[in-house]
Amino acid sequence: MPASPSTARAINDRLALQLLQDSGPLTATQLKARTGLSRPSVADLVERLTGAGLIEVVGESGEQRRGPNAKLYGIVARRAHLAALDVRTDSVTAVVTDLLGTPIARAALPVGAPEDAVGALLRTAREAGAEELHTVVIGAPGLVAPATGELRDTSGLPAWHRELVAALQRSLPAVVVVENETNLAALAEQRLGAARDLDSFVLLWLGAGVGAAVVLDGRLRRGASGGAGEIGFLPVPGTGGLPSATGCAGGFHALVGRDAVEALARLHGFEGPVEDAAAGAAGEDFLDAYAERLALGAAAAAALLDPGCVVLAGELGRAGGPALAARVARRLASLTPIPTEVRATTLGDPAVLAGAQLAAREAAQEVLFGG
Repeated sequence: MPASPSTARAINDRLALQLLQDSGPLTATQLKARTGLSRPSVADLVERLTGAGLIEVVGESGEQRRGPNAKLYGIVARRAHLAALDVRTDSVTAVVTDLLGTPIARAALPVGAPEDAVGALLRTAREAGAEELHTVVIGAPGLVAPATGELRDTSGLPAWHRELVAALQRSLPAVVVVENETNLAALAEQRLGAARDLDSFVLLWLGAGVGAAVVLDGRLRRGASGGAGEIGFLPVPGTGGLPSATGCAGGFHALVGRDAVEALARLHGFEGPVEDAAAGAAGEDFLDAYAERLALGAAAAAALLDPGCVVLAGELGRAGGPALAARVARRLASLTPIPTEVRATTLGDPAVLAGAQLAAREAAQEVLFGG
């Protein structure tokens, strides 16, 4: 059954807005060429989107004669303002952006008192000219229930994490979304970083803790309870114990979390920063031992998911770079017959915030541009 005229208009409008998002300002002639629509249809589309306050004339094309066909149309970036938050165990970083995702302000928010953090976020937004926030995306450690979006009580996380989410939802007229930090890092790597050419991959987050994100056939997979990727609880040899429902001390975390990597570096006679150790300052033997540990988690991901690629992310993945990734790949090839590439992040620790910005932009545009 052919689409109704209203449905066809909505599809065409969304296509044009996506082109303007991806390619920047375009003339009506360029929109006609890229959408395949007739000139009258493009004229109607431009009129609709202008009337809705979604696009505006932002200049003229230097390649065309002056006149209607030379007008450049762009998305009205100030139509909505968004915020992205990276919530760690001891810090909160916020970035305020326009509708196109362009940052207009950045601030470190106070921790411990959720109301103070909300107030600081609102002040940061207003000082940047954003009187109201349309969408807020929070990246946080812990399990996020897919059905409700609730940040679940997770052992080891301070209570103010959950209180901050509740305070933002209570205090702001904005849409407030919470997402696991590693999932947001995977989104950023998929759109901007090491996984831009991949439909399927597993991201291993290597930092104070360890986590994973699963992307298969272009889609992030959260699992039934939001627990997909909780690889810190994976039972592995070499930890002297087993993980439990209340702690991952005997799991993969005990081998590759920051504290474990620092201890491994000391065993190899290195007392400097752990990032320097991962970058090679602790010597070849340390890197081989670290890669051996990482390959255990990568092998489990390969056996269960066959993702084709594992991305080593987070601050330690960034520090280790291609040299560490190559060592993990060699060890992994000896553990599994499943071909699995290993890549180093190109974004590192900022990937969580970058992913939150992307998620906020997409969520807001989904509402404002229509489904």
